[in-house]
Amino acid sequence: MSAPLQEGTAARTDVVTLGETMALFKAGAAGPLAHVHGWSLGIGGAESNVAVALQRLGTPVTWIGRVGADSLGDLVARELVAEGIDVRSVRDAAPTGLMVKERRTADALKVWYYRAGSAGSRLAPEDLPAGVIEQSRLLHVTGITPALSPSAAAAAHDAIDRARAAGVLVSFDLNYRAALWSQEAAGEQYRQIIAKADIVFAGDDEAAIAVGPAPDPWELARRIAALGPSQVILKRGAQGCLALVDGAGHAREAVPVKAVDTVGAGDAFVGGYLSELLLGADVDQRLLLAAQVGAFACLVPGDWEGAPRRSELHLLDPHDPVTR
Repeated sequence: MSAPLQEGTAARTDVVTLGETMALFKAGAAGPLAHVHGWSLGIGGAESNVAVALQRLGTPVTWIGRVGADSLGDLVARELVAEGIDVRSVRDAAPTGLMVKERRTADALKVWYYRAGSAGSRLAPEDLPAGVIEQSRLLHVTGITPALSPSAAAAAHDAIDRARAAGVLVSFDLNYRAALWSQEAAGEQYRQIIAKADIVFAGDDEAAIAVGPAPDPWELARRIAALGPSQVILKRGAQGCLALVDGAGHAREAVPVKAVDTVGAGDAFVGGYLSELLLGADVDQRLLLAAQVGAFACLVPGDWEGAPRRSELHLLDPHDPVTR
């Protein structure tokens, strides 16, 4: 009922990520969904958002996932291959998942998911290509994948175990989705994965799901670090970010922008941080680029389209807005 399909190939890869990427319908105007007639079609998924951010910054990436043997699956594969990502997908008889963005007001965005029983939710350990994770430098996973199904959870854990056995760094973004599971179920899984991760990303609320409420974000970071990872980075939106790396604290203010769509900004932030990490940059430089890339993602509609290339990073600086 399903078959492996290598959509693209790369000479080498620095980062491997896996998870569900869905088709995305975006409302073309603000207002109740029932009264919106203009729509655009794209794709989105936390792990592939990170992959695009990394690839545009010059870090080779492989994405592993399942998509439907349908036109929306074609769209997912086509978009990711067009970004230069090495796509290792399985085509499945189940449909490609779908999400819909409703802009109820100019400032209020609602995302609806239609992913129960989707191709992506049927990801399994046998979908992981032999040797790909082991030959990379870093594996990135999120808390979304283990929430999709028991087989997807098994795939995430198998990927992590393969990476650890091969001495490959493991990066984990909690990325809580209330529509997929309870905080109690998520917290249990989070703690298991955090204990096996080298780098952990979370928002304040997500961190509290894993380690309980704390009086301040630094205490949240310390509690997560106590579970095992040497790097804990808290993404705090307009409040900036902080990192606890090998016991030392670092903080960075957010880059001020006029946000159009904040969905995907956290994924872009992760891509920026990991790209600089693999280049050997110090923590402050990692946080600076992460904040810049996250800010870029907020400037256009869409989950990943605004991710910058390195040659564009200067565009956030005050300057003449016209390039001649």
